[in-house]
Parts: sequence; structure tokens; C-alpha cells
Amino acid sequence: MVSVLSPQMVLERHFGFREFLGGQERIIQSVLDGDDVLVVLPTGGGKSLCYQLPAQLLEGITVVVSPLIALMKDQVDSLAAKGIPATFINSSLTDSELEDRIARMRRGEFRLVYIAPERFKSSRFVSALAPLSIALLAIDEAHCISQWGHDFRPDYLRLKHALQEIGQPPVIALTATATPEVRTDIITQLALGQAGRRPPLTFVSGFARHNLSFAVTPVRNNREKLERMLAVIQSGKTGIVYCSTRKKVERQTEELRARGVHCMAYHGGMTEEQRTDAQTQFMTGTVPVAVATNAFGMGIDRADVRFILHFDIPGSVEAYYQEAGRAGRDGEPAYCELLFNYADIRTQEFFVEGANPTRTIIADTHKTLADICALGPLQQSISTIAKSVIGSPNEMAVASALHLLERAGFIRRNYTPGGRTYTTELIQPLKPLDSLDIDYERLDAKRAQSEQKLQRIIDYAGCSECRQFYILNYFGDTEAQDHRFCGRCDHCLARLVGHKGVRLPTAEETIIIQKALSCVGRLRGRFGRGRITQTLIGSRDKEVLDTGLDQQSTYGLLAEEGADFVWSLIDALITAQCIAVSADKYPTVSLTPLGYAVARGQETVPLAIPARRPASNPSIRSDKSGKKAPPSVPDDFPKTGQIATVFDRLKEWRRRKAAAMGGVPAFVIYSDKTLKALALAQPRTQADLLMIRGIGSAKAQEYGKATLDIIHQSTRPVTKKTGYSRVRPSAEGRKIR
Repeated sequence: MVSVLSPQMVLERHFGFREFLGGQERIIQSVLDGDDVLVVLPTGGGKSLCYQLPAQLLEGITVVVSPLIALMKDQVDSLAAKGIPATFINSSLTDSELEDRIARMRRGEFRLVYIAPERFKSSRFVSALAPLSIALLAIDEAHCISQWGHDFRPDYLRLKHALQEIGQPPVIALTATATPEVRTDIITQLALGQAGRRPPLTFVSGFARHNLSFAVTPVRNNREKLERMLAVIQSGKTGIVYCSTRKKVERQTEELRARGVHCMAYHGGMTEEQRTDAQTQFMTGTVPVAVATNAFGMGIDRADVRFILHFDIPGSVEAYYQEAGRAGRDGEPAYCELLFNYADIRTQEFFVEGANPTRTIIADTHKTLADICALGPLQQSISTIAKSVIGSPNEMAVASALHLLERAGFIRRNYTPGGRTYTTELIQPLKPLDSLDIDYERLDAKRAQSEQKLQRIIDYAGCSECRQFYILNYFGDTEAQDHRFCGRCDHCLARLVGHKGVRLPTAEETIIIQKALSCVGRLRGRFGRGRITQTLIGSRDKEVLDTGLDQQSTYGLLAEEGADFVWSLIDALITAQCIAVSADKYPTVSLTPLGYAVARGQETVPLAIPARRPASNPSIRSDKSGKKAPPSVPDDFPKTGQIATVFDRLKEWRRRKAAAMGGVPAFVIYSDKTLKALALAQPRTQADLLMIRGIGSAKAQEYGKATLDIIHQSTRPVTKKTGYSRVRPSAEGRKIR
């Protein structure tokens, strides 16, 4: 049974959005219908909403299985700020805290509960969940359950059995990167659609990230890498530098700090406290640049990441696209670059060998464990065990062999909370190697596939086609053929070399371009560029009036820009292949498929944008309902003046508020994009606040009064009599769409 509220109502009330992203609405409805669902959405595509929103409508608890222990508190705090009761259960809790939260779950105090996958090792814990009313099991980062995926985690394999014990609730499995083979394996490993249920539904949304620019830069040595890294950081300001090893993270962090870059390091060799502190610094905006291994990433949803730089080649296209996808989650332009040196491939080959141990390494590890654990359980780190293995293979290979031997029932390992050691004990009666259920054929196939994945990312580095197209085609995206020219990657931009002044448009220019393309589209190839120009500037020419062009909805849309600008803009759009020109005696113009995509906001292309004349007397614009439309946020956001003052004071208030809430990330309160929209619109009432994208009724109620007070105090000038007087927002502040 579901709530009488509609998904649209919950979307606006709790999440502050007025429309769903592509595919979200169908996914959510399928979840509400009780189907098992597999969701593959790119990073930034809105996966979390697909289970967070249904959780408000379903009767019972939504349990979210997530490996993101370090971020669970942030996610719960973010939900609380939206008025959604949630909590988490992981190894950081004491026994009494765990019992208290389970008791509160029984009382129905939570809508969502985040649980780390290793908790499902405990049969006692699973038994405690069984009597609860669990309406939905959401499995985040679902690719972790597949050995064919790029981030396999054995703890996920227990979920299939746990599902049976807790009453087989509907499942939504979510991931950002899954090839067709991995999708099939996820469905198999979780038994989706079985136990008398309808066949599972799979949703694979477009992988294209239209605001991301991709590039590969060949480099000969680390000196060239450092120079390029500094250039990208200087341009992007806020971002993540990914390195392949812990040592490289530490070295590059030192190099950057020595050159004045404010950055922090993050890798798996740091203590939990150090990692949490580093992550908090980055997420709260205290430190703008993170230098990290791939241990830093899943769940990183800082919206204003402007660049992702890969210092070394990653192990697969999946890993690269997931990490690159952490840029530009606010929808603004962001840059992703891979620094490529062929010698770096050896590091990834080492990782492939380590993740896929040979039969010899497994046999040597089996013999070593039988010897060193013969007298009873042994508490040692993997590194110490690896040194005892004959032939001293790499530590990764021993760790992988330990996983296989544990799954095969030869040993039992228990994790020591707060440390980096396991207690390892032999399972009696002792099993010889040949009797263990280890699928060597499958292991060999997995090694071959990992080698193939590495080759595909090497091919990406050396490809000559559109990089976005290469990625979409790799994932089997059905829309790949429509994206052979993204207009933003290094190869596509190179095709535009020779066109003076070619660049990506700002947010404000994008709206102008969409208006021009809309006019071309509506006239359906019946007129030439001259008549298009006249229509857009609102000409009263007799031929315009005689043909009824003054009755078009696009008539006069660019009247403020002038004929010279509009004519030049049409030319630029023709050069950028957004507009096609017929070969007739009297050429007419029409939209190309790319032009349609740009007009709908699905694509952004670089073009030679003509100079604009200063706008005269800008005013508030309204939509057809008469309501003020949400303000756009231009790329050239004012650095000085009243708007900048309002923005700075809101940002300082947000920082203090986040600190007072226990150091939650600032975006939990408002994103930077929302702050800028507030500064531009300068709302005066609660109703005005609800017109700002990202502010729903819960946030308006929680932060509305403080927000409006700050805006009011920041915009009232001092007078001689009373000291203050209320004024209307400036023309600059009123220019919204």
C-alpha cells in the first residue's frame, strides 16, 4: 500500500525540484508498483532519488545497502534537512547504539536506514531485521556484487541469502557503470524477479554528460605531468586528481603544496580518522583540491567539482567514467583530462595480476595458512601474511587468494573494528586444495576480461573519434550513434580549429541560442536566414507581416540583441552544424539533429558567438502562468556589487549553519547554485523562495526566515532618519528567466 501523495508532490515538497530528470519518473513508478528494478544511471544522473522518493510513499522502511561508510552520516544529515527521518547502521556504532536504532526501526521512526554490506555477515543482525516491515531494499553501487564489475566486493554476495531471511522485499539495484554482461550478473546474483515475482525491469538511461569536456594529453615524464596538472588546477580551481597508488598520492600532494596549491591527500593506507577528516575538508569546501586513489569517490556528491584529472591511466573505461562523472554534478561545465604515458600501463597490469591470482598463488597461500594457523586463530594483517607466502607474490594477489579461500570454506576471517587486521582461523575438518570449490576456469576468464578492459581504456586514450561517443558506444548506449560529435572533447574541438573565437556559450548565451534555434525549428525550413533574423528581432517589414511571421511565438524574442548580432549568430550556428542550409536557388534553413538537441538543452556546442550590444532596461520575465521563472545562473556571475554581497553573506551564513549542525557539508543546506539564484532573484517572501530551484517546502520552512532576513539586511541602504529603508532589487538582480 502506498501513500495518497503523488511522486510529483513529494518531489517538490521534500526535494525542491519541479521536474524529474530523464527516466526517474518511470523508475520510481516501477518501484511503487512493487517490481524488482535494476537502474543504470551515470554519476550525477539522480540515482539516489529513485529510492529516496519512494521511501516517502511506501508503507515500511527502505533499507539502503551502501559501502559508503564514511559518507553515511552526511547522507542522513542531508535527508534530515529535507524533513525525511533517516539513520545509518555501520561498524562505527556501539552495541547499545545498534540496539537502540533497531528498536526505533521497529517503532517506525525512520523512513530510510543506510546499512553497510558487511553487517549482513552477522546472522544475528539479519535475524533482527527479519521481523521489521521492510518495504524496499535499495542496493547502491550494485556493480560491487559482480566479479565481472570493476569494484567487486565479497560482502555483497551475502545479500541474496539475506533477502530470503527478511521476507524477500522488492529490490532496486543501482549503479553508474555496468556493461551488459555486468547487468546480467547483477540480476543473477541478487535473484531479481525470482521467488514468484515478475521479471525484473532494467532501466539504462543515457550515459551522455553534456556538461563534461573530455581530453587526453600525452606526457613523456612526471615533470610534464606536474606542469599540466598545475595548469588544470589553475583553470578549474576545484577538483580531484586521481593517482594509481598511495605513494603517488603522497608525492603529488607534496609537489602541489610546494607550489602553493591548497590540497589534501586521500588513500586507503590512511587511518579511518585521517580519511574522514580529509573527506570532510573537501566536502565542506575547506580544501578545494583532493589528490586521491580510487578509494576516494563513491558517494562524493560535491556539486561544484570543476575538474577531474587522472594522473595515471585507470584500469577500465568503467572506472574512468565513474570517476570523471564526479565533475559538474551541478550541471555547469566541467573538465575531465587523462594524462597518458604508456609506461603507466604496467601499474594497471600489476593490479590485474593482483586481483586475479593464479592457481599457483592460491595453492601457496593455502599451504601457508595451513602452517601458520595450525595452532589456532591468528591475528595478522594481509601484508604480514603475504610475506609468509612462498615466492613472495604481490600483496594484492594474496588478498584475492584469501577472499577465494574464505568463500570456499577453508578459512574464516573476522574484521577487527578500527584496525587493519583480520583474525584468520582454519575451518575444521581441514579441506585439501583440490576439494575446495574454486572455479579456476571462471578465474582465468575474469583475468582475460580484466586485461581486455585495460586494453579498451588504452584504446580510449589513443582513439581519434569523439571521446563521448567512444564511451557511450562502450556501454552499449542505444543513443550512441546520435552523439558522434559532442562538440566539447579535444577531438571535436580540433575539428573546429580555424573558426576564430570558438568557445562554449555561457548560461545566458545558451538561452539566446535556444531562442534562435526554436525560431528556425518552428518555421520548418520554409524561410532563409534573412527572414529568420527579421522574425527574431520583431521586424515590421511588410513581407514579415504578410507571411504572418509576427504571429509566431518566437517573434521579437531577440529584439534587444539587434539584427547584426542575430544574423551573425545564425551564421555561427550554421558553422557549428546546428542549422542546415538547402541547396536551392533561394536557400532556406532548418534544424539538424544536433540543432534539435541544443534547442532542447540536451547538447552544448562551441561556436563563434558574436559580440552583444549592452542590454537596455532588463526586467523580470515571467512564464505563461504569470509566475516568476526560476533565475538562471550566468557563468559570469558578478564578483562585486549588491548581488555579490548577498551571495557572500548567504555563503558565510551557510558555513556557520553547517558548523552548528555538527559540521555537515555545506551543500546539505543550499548548493552554491541555489545561493547564486537567491542572490540574483532576491526573494522577499516564502512564496518567492519556493520559486528557487533546489528549495522545497521543507527547506523553506527550516531555513526560509534566516535566508530572507539575510537578503533583506543585505539590500537595504542606510538613510539619515531611520538608518534603513526597504528598496526593490536592482535591475541586475531582477534579470532572471
